[in-house]
Amino acid sequence: MVSPYTVAKFGSLSQSLVVTTRRDFLTTAAAAAAVGLMPGAVRAAQVPHSALSDRLRTRLGRVGLQLYTARSEMAKSVEATLEKVAAIGYRDVEFAGYFDRDPGALRAKLDSLALTAPSCHVGMPQVEAQWATTAAAAKALGHQWVIVASVPGKSLASIEGLKDLAKRFNEAGARCRDAGMRFAYHNHNAEFKPVGAPTGSVMPLDVLLGETDPALVDFEMDLYWITNAGQDPLAYFKKYPGRFRLAHVKDSGGAPQHEMRDVGAGVINWTAIFRESKQAGFQHFIVEHDQPKDVFASITASYRYLSTLEF
Repeated sequence: MVSPYTVAKFGSLSQSLVVTTRRDFLTTAAAAAAVGLMPGAVRAAQVPHSALSDRLRTRLGRVGLQLYTARSEMAKSVEATLEKVAAIGYRDVEFAGYFDRDPGALRAKLDSLALTAPSCHVGMPQVEAQWATTAAAAKALGHQWVIVASVPGKSLASIEGLKDLAKRFNEAGARCRDAGMRFAYHNHNAEFKPVGAPTGSVMPLDVLLGETDPALVDFEMDLYWITNAGQDPLAYFKKYPGRFRLAHVKDSGGAPQHEMRDVGAGVINWTAIFRESKQAGFQHFIVEHDQPKDVFASITASYRYLSTLEF
């Protein structure tokens, strides 16, 4: 029997990716040629079989934005910022604070712009002592995931600290489950600084992935920070398939400075990464830039790149 969890996974994935197969292409091309829509008298039958793959073209169907990127603009006007984000083409937003707005009013604004907010970033206190307030706001806004974006460095500095943190993540995951949501954790680069030496070293992220219950805890893979740390995201997808339900998408200028850049303006191989979306478990692809020089120019450039990228 297929679990509801599995059905939800692949249902969301199909909305996040737009796939055109060879058969789809040939059918569409033949129909277009019949009514003269394809220039140069191109016919589907004339397209060499060898020129097409079984998955001819895949693109991201929805692109999201982490609103931390636009925090300076959100501080001026939440409503105007959301309007501009929607006008660029984004369909999902991820909150990092609500800027003193009522969650119900924010939800109404999102609905008016055809935006959804599948997730939000919070701290550990918000999923522990302050959970009732967090859950109420998350439900009002329709969040599917409540994501802890960072933790104190000392929690990542030892095996014992990591195991205790994983236990707290599992407990937070149970609270989210009981409220009809999911819990997730977002990495930076500290999760890739080995601990446990000299008897043996292990990456903190591996401990967290190994010690948390997949039924309770998901992960949001920040693809800039894992690259910054010199690690291979594809290796993590293979080792922990399905654990990374959300992706933070931001580019890097590469070593040694790892300057954060708009998506498509750096060295990260997005084609290779996105081809493994199913193995990773990705359901949402969320643009972020920590320090954009021009907020709207940056998020426009990233959106344009991602909305046209084929992989």
